[in-house]
Amino acid sequence: MSSLHTSSHPINESSGARRWLVLAVVSVALLLIVIDMTVLYTALPRLTHDLAATASAKLWIVNAYALVVSGLLLGMGTLGDRLGHKRLFLAGLVVFGVASLAAAFAANANFLIGARAFLGVGAAMMMPATLSLIRLTFADAHERALAIGIWASVASGGAAFGPIVGGALLEHFWWGSVFLINVPIVLVALPLAWWLIPKGGATSTQPWDWFGSLLFMVGLIGLTYAIKSAGKPSPDWPALAAALIVGTVFLWAFVRRQQRSEHPLLDFALFRNPAFSGAVVAALVAAAALIGMELVFSQRLQLVLGYSPLDAGVAIMPLALASFVAGPIAGRLLPRMGAARMLPIALLTSALGMAGYLMVLDMGLVLSVLSLAILGFGIGATITAASSTIMQSAPPERAGMAASVEEVSYELGGALGVTFMGSLLTFIYGRSMDVPQTAALPGTVRDSLDEALLVAEHLPPALADVLTSVANTAFNQGFNAVIGASALLLFATAVWSRWHARRR
Repeated sequence: MSSLHTSSHPINESSGARRWLVLAVVSVALLLIVIDMTVLYTALPRLTHDLAATASAKLWIVNAYALVVSGLLLGMGTLGDRLGHKRLFLAGLVVFGVASLAAAFAANANFLIGARAFLGVGAAMMMPATLSLIRLTFADAHERALAIGIWASVASGGAAFGPIVGGALLEHFWWGSVFLINVPIVLVALPLAWWLIPKGGATSTQPWDWFGSLLFMVGLIGLTYAIKSAGKPSPDWPALAAALIVGTVFLWAFVRRQQRSEHPLLDFALFRNPAFSGAVVAALVAAAALIGMELVFSQRLQLVLGYSPLDAGVAIMPLALASFVAGPIAGRLLPRMGAARMLPIALLTSALGMAGYLMVLDMGLVLSVLSLAILGFGIGATITAASSTIMQSAPPERAGMAASVEEVSYELGGALGVTFMGSLLTFIYGRSMDVPQTAALPGTVRDSLDEALLVAEHLPPALADVLTSVANTAFNQGFNAVIGASALLLFATAVWSRWHARRR
């Protein structure tokens, strides 16, 4: 749990522009973290082809990062208290840079999954410092709300901006460049962080519960594996049941451990505050809807419509720009409107944008751009309002824990978005594949569009065209299901959020 209210060298009001420079440094680090969650989306078709990755491996390449970050974040806050947040932040930058090099030159899918997990370790080391330093640096409530709005716009807009970065790099370089680009940014950020971030040593003697972090991470991975397996056309039921049992048991053990601990990683009493719990749910759902939608969005543009990676990245730019714009605006309006009003409105705006995009999918560019912009604005406002509410609702002695919960909500939401929406896509795709009975095709064509297209490359032209057409149609069915499910999820959460606010 980060101790945000103490520091050996706190930044005070006389430091002038320095506090905004600190915000810039932590925002750059946050941008690296969130972009790395989605930068793969435009690179996914190409690296899947080059590494001959299966549908399951493809989802693990995407999800290994978010799952490791989610599992370690709670414990890293405590470790930062013991070692000093600046020290852990700088070490995290180094780990992130080394892992980026390893991922860039991965020779196979399994190595890339391992490198992505290592990237997650570096991100988890850095991330608790971002909101913690904002809380420490900005004493004025209005300035803090604006700073958190900027932080949230980087979080939501950065995730939306990832496919654009990936597309621009893949226009000129190989897929590994989406990881290699992190290295020069880390080399620039390291000296700036060393100079600007206040020096601070250990602020707590609380023990680091590494075992609790391990329980949480293994539990998440077990449940994720079970959900992914359930989405396959022919699930391995024994493996699915084993993963479900492991995930459930480990998460149950984590909860029991926290309830009995004198120094828990997660104090469940925080969730008795309705404002806090409502904001956590909103952040989790917004991240799940955004990341799940982006996962299928970029694949459809490239694999079905034939867009280049750059064109696919540019196509999502309205969402990214609107998210960036929404953060500071929502941060300014939040003190006047209050989260009880802003969260339901922002979630409903997101739902309308998501549903609108599905409805106008084939009605022209202008309507699609408008729908994406509405979606991006709603997501950006939701994350801003949720982040600020989580931080303001927690007592000062639990502020670091609140920051960790907020960050876990975002990362875990992204992982769940990939898990559920990716599994839904796989399920609908497999059920919709009407493969010609006369064609002796491998069963992998029912697993994913990528694998069907790989098989089509080695078929006679006539049969290849038939398989491609059938696979594209099946993918479109899955795409529509994912976008529709995301819209319904956002709408249901908006209704629940309004009811929750009235109830409290």
